[in-house]
Amino acid sequence: MPPESPSRATDRLDDDDYPAYTMGRAAEMIGATPGFLRAIGEARLITPLRSEGGHRRYSRYQLRIAARARELVDAGTPIDAACRIVILEDQLEEALRLNEELRRPAVGRDDPDS
Repeated sequence: MPPESPSRATDRLDDDDYPAYTMGRAAEMIGATPGFLRAIGEARLITPLRSEGGHRRYSRYQLRIAARARELVDAGTPIDAACRIVILEDQLEEALRLNEELRRPAVGRDDPDS
């Protein structure tokens, strides 16, 4: 397999969904244990991708989700409830983003009220 071009490798590192982090590194980055990452995976909050060798790999987006769950758990929220809260927060954020997108006038669209 030929090596990737430097620009393609950089594009992957800029991609929030690219699974760049090992379980150990991901746990270290959010101040948690690998067991915590496994637990939120079992609760289906995040589903890490697997490397060819079967090792879990996490994206930056998944780490943000995991870090929010960790905040809630650290504040005393049971892990299952924390996962549900994070899922609902994520769904709300996406709905608000879509709502805002739909409210913006489309470029080049005729306005029937004009």
